[in-house]
Amino acid sequence: MSHQFISLNRLCRILFLLAALAGAAPGYSQTNPMKTGKVERIKVHGKGLEGNLAGDSPDRDVSVYLPPSYQTDKKRHYPVIYFLHGFTDSDDKWYGFTKHWINLPAVADKTLADGKTGEFIIVTPNADNRYFGSMYSNSVTIGNWEDYVAKELVAYMDEKYRTIPQAASRGLAGHSMGGYGTIRIGQKHPEIFSSLYLLSPCCMTPNMPGNPQMVSRMEAVKTVADLQKADFGTKAMFASAASWSPNPTNAPFFLDLPTKEGEPQPLVTAKWAANAPLATLDQNIGNIRQLHALAFDAGSKDATIAATNKVLDGMLTNYKIVHTYEEYDGDHINRIAERIEQKMLPFFTANLSTELVKGGKEK
Repeated sequence: MSHQFISLNRLCRILFLLAALAGAAPGYSQTNPMKTGKVERIKVHGKGLEGNLAGDSPDRDVSVYLPPSYQTDKKRHYPVIYFLHGFTDSDDKWYGFTKHWINLPAVADKTLADGKTGEFIIVTPNADNRYFGSMYSNSVTIGNWEDYVAKELVAYMDEKYRTIPQAASRGLAGHSMGGYGTIRIGQKHPEIFSSLYLLSPCCMTPNMPGNPQMVSRMEAVKTVADLQKADFGTKAMFASAASWSPNPTNAPFFLDLPTKEGEPQPLVTAKWAANAPLATLDQNIGNIRQLHALAFDAGSKDATIAATNKVLDGMLTNYKIVHTYEEYDGDHINRIAERIEQKMLPFFTANLSTELVKGGKEK
């Protein structure tokens, strides 16, 4: 009986030591743990966002993903992907602070662990506002979001983090409204972003109210409380108007809608068309030719967006601009995580420089 007790006691001590080692030894487990990056949520002030008529704070939340080696390899500098979220979305949802249909840092960690990509810093500003989205545009009503992304945020990241401060090491990407923001900003600023990836980009053409019922719902919104309770399409109309047809004298929303008392407003229609990438592409072909890489995709069940993507594909082909377009079996969101893992992150691995370009200027 005493021998059995000693043996049992010895076995328990061995098991305890093994358990302690498992907890104390870095990287020890029956299977190697996946290395994970670090996520920070910071505030970045936008001077161009000051005084916006919507009353939104110019101090914006920004989520930053730092790759696994960032904390240990202190001399290393990294390429950066600026990722723009969609309408009614926010950075905290994409970065795991709030439960959502996607967790971008988790996707980045998995892709890296699988050996499909290199390491990047990934940056997403919170573009949610009084109108549920900024369209990444410049407007007296919402502030200068285009400038904030392309200039102020990039300058801040280059100053505060170990980035590789050159266009060749910066990518711009986004989903839906963020895809729109990517082509809107990217086609104007090849000196800042060298490579673009658009995931289901919206708003390539002006999205006007499609029927009398939509017009009625839109024109019924009279107060901020009304807008909070409105349907998605109505909110999108107000966000578009705040971005592309601002009016500093038209309180309380400081915008002009595309209809008034049911009648189309030609000037507003023209302003919206002037902000549609399929309309502005011809004027920006010289800039687009300077891009190192351009890719975009859409799900076949996301019919309207897929259709406008095909037009973009055709226009770029006519100009003999090298690009990649893919239509896949999916809708607006159901395969986005997969597309980021299998397409977007490998795209940036292939196209962003991990070294300061010899003779190149830091930008």
